[in-house]
Amino acid sequence: MAVKPRYRAWFESLHDPSERYALDEVVYTSRDGGLLQVVHDMDALRQTSGAEWRRLFEERSHRNEWPYGSGVWGKKEWVCPEIDGEHVVSMYEGHSNLFWAERYGREIGLADLWIKQCGNSHTGSFKDLGMTVLVSMVKEMIARGKQIPAVACASTGDTSAALSAYAAAAGIPAIVFLPRGKISVAQLIQPVANGAIVFALDTDFDGCMEIVKQVAEKDGIYLANSMNSLRIEGQKTVGVEIVQQFDWEVPDWFVIPGGNLGNVSALAKGLDMMVELGLVSRRPRIVCAQAEAANPLYLSYQRNFAVFEPIAARPTLASAIQIGNPVSIEKAIDALRRYDGIVEQASEAELAEACAHADRTGLFNCPHTGVALAATGKLARRGIIRKDDRVVVLSTAHGLKFVDFKVKYHSMTLEGIASELPNPPIELPAVYQTVRDTMLAEIERRAKH
Repeated sequence: MAVKPRYRAWFESLHDPSERYALDEVVYTSRDGGLLQVVHDMDALRQTSGAEWRRLFEERSHRNEWPYGSGVWGKKEWVCPEIDGEHVVSMYEGHSNLFWAERYGREIGLADLWIKQCGNSHTGSFKDLGMTVLVSMVKEMIARGKQIPAVACASTGDTSAALSAYAAAAGIPAIVFLPRGKISVAQLIQPVANGAIVFALDTDFDGCMEIVKQVAEKDGIYLANSMNSLRIEGQKTVGVEIVQQFDWEVPDWFVIPGGNLGNVSALAKGLDMMVELGLVSRRPRIVCAQAEAANPLYLSYQRNFAVFEPIAARPTLASAIQIGNPVSIEKAIDALRRYDGIVEQASEAELAEACAHADRTGLFNCPHTGVALAATGKLARRGIIRKDDRVVVLSTAHGLKFVDFKVKYHSMTLEGIASELPNPPIELPAVYQTVRDTMLAEIERRAKH
């Protein structure tokens, strides 16, 4: 019987491969101040053929053998190979719906448009994919005797929900720093309900990020933001999962909203591993979509990434990506260069109307997905994305987290937005003839449009 290879992974400096750390070390940056990356022993992984990896991932998919039924942990060897299965903290994240947006695609000129519904997850966002890995490693570290009093994050909503839920499941204290008044009530109540220590600070995300970095450095609190590369290892599985859902055929385009930009580099990393290990033979193109009010990567792209300058992000309906100084900028630019990437932006009106238009075709999108949909439409109209290209838009969170945004759109009270597709309830007396006349008139009116 062949000896099973020992799979290993470690933290490594982006700039100096000789600078390495074990994954159970409390370290977030390299000696030069840059971010770390998780590097896998690719020689060991290559001992298994691409066909064998595909077969293994298929066998584990949607099964209940712990922890492989998770969309993340079904790829454990590629994610965090040395962790004990007893310490995995999983809600069976991943395996989210790949929605064929046939009607919406047709209406914006695309015949093969798909929406990856990452919001159909335990806490309602793609952040679950990364948080299962980070919290699992913290649980393992504690079991190995590491003193970790709590895990903390700065957040514009979704990260705090994922951290709070997974930490609660693991019995680990969680601390959350949120910008006061800048997230939805639905996002705020999630960490509150899960028992996290929640701080609403008079600052923006970047200000919260400075605070969480200080408590991590000075007080021994473990940092859970995406500058911690363990998060990327879970998030990278989304690209692998999408390709698997297409029977291992690679789409032409991925379109993903970008704020702190960990998701862009994570997507590319998963695609890299599929190519390097022989599961697929071609690479897609990646589009990063930013809100015009928080667009530092877009501005850098306009100068061919020759220079990057942080900005003061302005308020945007896409609050989770209202970030002017993204921590994963270097990784994201590198990923976009490898994948012939494009950065596009969307105004507030464009993202709101893209959401409303898509919702009219059966979707129910968050405003961040609206940014990605607006960018997709722009590129389709310019002919950059061709009609028959297969396009996957990553929907990062569930629309139910942003009910206030949708209510204001349809009641035409969104500041600065003249809603083009409002659909407010029609209030009438409970009189049959009045209801009937109004109903038939409304059916006729809508048929004309």
